[in-house]
Amino acid sequence: MTRKYLEVLGTPAVLRAQENAYGRSRPVHGDAERDPLGPDEAAFIAARDSFYLATVSEAGWPYIQHRGGNAGFLRALDPHTLGFADYRGNRQLLSTGNLAANDCVSLFLMDYPHRARLKILGRARTLDARENPELVTRLAEPEMRREVERLILVDVVSFDWNCPKFITPRFTAAEVRSVLEPLQHRIAELEARLAEAAAPRPSASDGRGAAREGE
Repeated sequence: MTRKYLEVLGTPAVLRAQENAYGRSRPVHGDAERDPLGPDEAAFIAARDSFYLATVSEAGWPYIQHRGGNAGFLRALDPHTLGFADYRGNRQLLSTGNLAANDCVSLFLMDYPHRARLKILGRARTLDARENPELVTRLAEPEMRREVERLILVDVVSFDWNCPKFITPRFTAAEVRSVLEPLQHRIAELEARLAEAAAPRPSASDGRGAAREGE
């Protein structure tokens, strides 16, 4: 766990809650202004095909939105910056509107098969896709670039890896298929061999008997 993560979230109210529950609080002070993403974090992010994005409305309400795409659609542009393309949707623009008033975000990334999760704190900003064609090319798949309305960049403040406790392993259809396909091919191969072995074959005596009948 990075110390900056707990420093940011360890507000006075949180420290008071710790004191009330356990008799003492645990204030944490980070050593850096921001914690850079390392190779492990970058690889984990690149392998994800979805994540959850939390923003805060002007009225103080949290809003959580699921974002999905091809693996790697959320990209680490450098150790301090994440980016992803925002496409035409239901036109509610809840996250976009929230970011205009409060740029604080929290990202929650899950790897269910390996029971791993990464939480990221950052400050996000939106860019008009029409004014940033090079970034659109970098963040969107070729067939989807015409659908991009805006780009969202996240300046990473800190992150935290959670323990795997209570994470139930779940698998996508593609992950299940990748495991089952070799087994299905093997089963088909064995069934074909069994069918071939069970098929009746003419014996040598049957052949001689047929020749005598012809005589």
